[in-house]
Amino acid sequence: MRVITGSARGRVLKTLQGEDVRPTTDRVKEAIFSIIQFELEGRRVLDLFAGSGQLGIEALSRGAASATFVDMSKESISTVKDNLNHTKLGENARVVQTDALSFLKLGSDVFDIVFVDPPYASDLVQKALNLLSDRVAAGGIVMCETPWGAELPERVGELTLGRTYKYGKIMISVYRKDVPEV
Repeated sequence: MRVITGSARGRVLKTLQGEDVRPTTDRVKEAIFSIIQFELEGRRVLDLFAGSGQLGIEALSRGAASATFVDMSKESISTVKDNLNHTKLGENARVVQTDALSFLKLGSDVFDIVFVDPPYASDLVQKALNLLSDRVAAGGIVMCETPWGAELPERVGELTLGRTYKYGKIMISVYRKDVPEV
């Protein structure tokens, strides 16, 4: 696993080990970032269920203003911190060890881009979507990684499903938050 492009291009990232771990493949990561490539510069990013932090780190490498990494696993948090140090991208990063849903319920920060990639055998994508509407800026993006065929709603609060993309057995669903009319 490596950083694809930007200031930390080519840096190899540490990964987590174990059966519960499923890092985003380079192919899927490249696809995610090609979808949002012109919307990333200067944005506030949330890497929910961060794991090794590779999505938030890729965003920082490509010019995101800041990234917040949330995971409840002590091992994940340690890996994220190591990867941020290795890539020298820690200055604009915040790492939070807590349950992702509690973070969304109790926090007040607003983000422009949110990556949601929880363990597949859970209903955490839907639960996170239900809490994200108030935490995403107008016009913001929520990108969900799920197994292909997962059923996600067309609309959740002010978030509307735009497109879905299939990469082998993986589905990327892109939600956008409504922009209020003036």
